[in-house]
Amino acid sequence: MSEETFLTVKDLKKSYGEGGSYTMVLKGVSIKIFKGEMCVIQGTSGSGKSTLLNCIGGLDSIDSGSVGVAGTLIEGLKGEKLSNYRRDNLGFIFQFYNLVPNLTVRENIQVCEYLSKDPLKIDELISVLGLTEHQYKFPSQLSGGQQQRCAIARALVKNPKVLLCDEPTGALDSKTSRDILMLLEKINKQYGTTMLIVTHNNSIKNMVDHVIYIKDGEIAKDYYNETKTPAAELEDL
Repeated sequence: MSEETFLTVKDLKKSYGEGGSYTMVLKGVSIKIFKGEMCVIQGTSGSGKSTLLNCIGGLDSIDSGSVGVAGTLIEGLKGEKLSNYRRDNLGFIFQFYNLVPNLTVRENIQVCEYLSKDPLKIDELISVLGLTEHQYKFPSQLSGGQQQRCAIARALVKNPKVLLCDEPTGALDSKTSRDILMLLEKINKQYGTTMLIVTHNNSIKNMVDHVIYIKDGEIAKDYYNETKTPAAELEDL
């Protein structure tokens, strides 16, 4: 982790609906993330944590405020410019793997490799993620944990500046969840990838650098861990 502010959100507001269905989801959220950080975003269902991630990722529009990633301000970006922002800066990992069923593991990863001007080496990434012996299998032939590893490799091969993870262990059992978190730890150390992890899991906050807690669309807590627990030693996953 460096002292360089890498991702900045200022007074971000986001609402959905109109009239009687109008809901203000984010009520002026401001955060700063440093390059190379692992950051957890926590909060109850409906608190706004996934909406925050989607606004940073350019998947949701912004009502007001600003989001900047690696010097790029994303508010107002549309069409090709917004697509280029996502392509050049971001990797996405979701709770459900969204793999292409008729492509092999390797081919699923290659789909995103072709999008990048400076991709990571695919064979090295496949090895790091423990997928070498599974690279020519189809998603239906993989366990849940193996599918999530493939999804992580697909997101990482682009060599993204920021990895956005929305409940990356939500569909996995506790042992597989721990394995995936250990992989994210390893990736952070090996590639210096900045990570934002949205999760309900209270144990995960102990393994990261930075913890942000959202309540009712506002930042309730924002602090740094003085000591971190390795993912392998986490309890109650």
